[in-house]
Amino acid sequence: MSTDDLSLLSDKTAKDARHAMAFPNLTQPQIDALRPFGREIHLEEGQFAWTAGDPNVCMFVVLAGEMKIHVGKAGDVITSHGEGSFSGDIDVMTGRPTIVSGVAGTKLKLLEVPGECVRNIVAEQPALGEVILRAFLLRRNMLQESSSAGPLVVGSRFSPATLRIREFLARNRYPHVWEDVEENPDTTQVLEEFHVTPQDIPVVILPNGDLVKSPSNAELAEALGINRPIESKLHDVVIVGAGPAGLAASVYAASEGLSTLLVDTNGAGGQAGTSSRIENYMGFPTGLSGQDLADRAVAQAERFGAQMIVPALVTDITCSQHGGHDVMIEGRDPVSTRCVILAPGASYRKLDVDDQTRFEGRGIFYACTNVERILCRDDTVAVVGAGNSAGQAAVFMSDHARRVLLVVRGDDLRKTMSSYLAQRIEHSDKITVILNAEICSLEGQDALESATIVDRKTGRSIREELSGIFVMIGAVPHTSWLPDAIERDEKGFILTGPALVQKGLWKLNRPPLFLETSCPGVFAVGDARANSVKRVASAVGEGSMSVAFVHEYLAM
Repeated sequence: MSTDDLSLLSDKTAKDARHAMAFPNLTQPQIDALRPFGREIHLEEGQFAWTAGDPNVCMFVVLAGEMKIHVGKAGDVITSHGEGSFSGDIDVMTGRPTIVSGVAGTKLKLLEVPGECVRNIVAEQPALGEVILRAFLLRRNMLQESSSAGPLVVGSRFSPATLRIREFLARNRYPHVWEDVEENPDTTQVLEEFHVTPQDIPVVILPNGDLVKSPSNAELAEALGINRPIESKLHDVVIVGAGPAGLAASVYAASEGLSTLLVDTNGAGGQAGTSSRIENYMGFPTGLSGQDLADRAVAQAERFGAQMIVPALVTDITCSQHGGHDVMIEGRDPVSTRCVILAPGASYRKLDVDDQTRFEGRGIFYACTNVERILCRDDTVAVVGAGNSAGQAAVFMSDHARRVLLVVRGDDLRKTMSSYLAQRIEHSDKITVILNAEICSLEGQDALESATIVDRKTGRSIREELSGIFVMIGAVPHTSWLPDAIERDEKGFILTGPALVQKGLWKLNRPPLFLETSCPGVFAVGDARANSVKRVASAVGEGSMSVAFVHEYLAM
């Protein structure tokens, strides 16, 4: 049974099956297959195998005794491993500092297998590797769902900085606990004991006990050890952007033996990662969230040896007509590469209303995941947009919100939304579709409290009390940072292949490859490419196809 089959089972049966896959007992032949990769060690009762915050933690197979897994260094016991079971989650493969501790509950005999060896096993022994990787992914998902492990984020629901930190952790598969100072006044008293002032909030208490005040994403990544050093060598390909297109490119490039570096500003998933559910992606009949798709792709890419750096801001690319490029990353040395694949993606446009910036993170959101949904539970919210992302957001929010308004600028929902989704919305008793409409004003003190919606045909307006507006309209490409040598159209989308020839922008004697930009050896894929189809499946297709063109270019 695969993890995708779980949703077809009853709740109890699915829960039991999921637990069995997350915590399997290895057979004796499987343990014997692992022995050449590890060493046998012995621990006394109460002795730590590792502690929260340690990087490059090994996988431990229990040969005799019991190991207990604690939240943080000495928190609650969340599970235990008996004979034949093994420790670890996806951090074993990435080398990131772990968020839990492993302690001997009894005298222990263990097989210690380094993370590098686990990666080799997953890549080279498919049957055994599937058991381990599946367990690792499910355990990480369970930790994220539990909201009881990982760093403690203390901040206000009305703080954009708090939302930014929580979104960053979620995008990077990092479980966390959130304490809202608005709902729990005792939290403020505790922080005062640590000499934390209101100006210092939000604060993050790390798994190792350290506290960081109001960190940027880069500072938080550094403190948590999310980022790893970049190998100082000539890479075959550097991929800029970890949306579906960039992730697909990294999986195919790494699996085909290319030295691959994937760089992103925020985390895996791109715009698709903010989608609550994708139901029309081939192979997933019950659908999956954009973040689940991204998580699986990251695990695949890392399994094949791709390196991912997040957060990392690419500021420039040198454009050579004769091969070889330097990628400039803020705060790091330039990275040399033979090819570049640009997948910077696009973001939703903002509402054309006054005070929007003031309410961003305080009621105006550009993503619709559990992180944002919890801020608007049991309230009335609005979703602005008519594409599939907006439709899925409306359905997702209708499970917890009192009422959902879907504000559509056009006169027909089905013009831009898949039929199955439009039909579900039209039959929902909690979703109200408002056609030919747009939001013209926002009101509120510390946070969004209401908005005025105007009928574009009649001019009639209504005021609605809202705690959240999810904006999912249009697409603005993230291309303003590119050098002038990489040609774009009037809207900023990157021109590639035949379009360059048609506009007289291609300079070499040979014709450009289909996804090649005006800078030879630099390719563009996904939403930021001119005339691309704005669908997840299309982005994945372009990302995988671009690797074929990289091979063709390198062979020239």
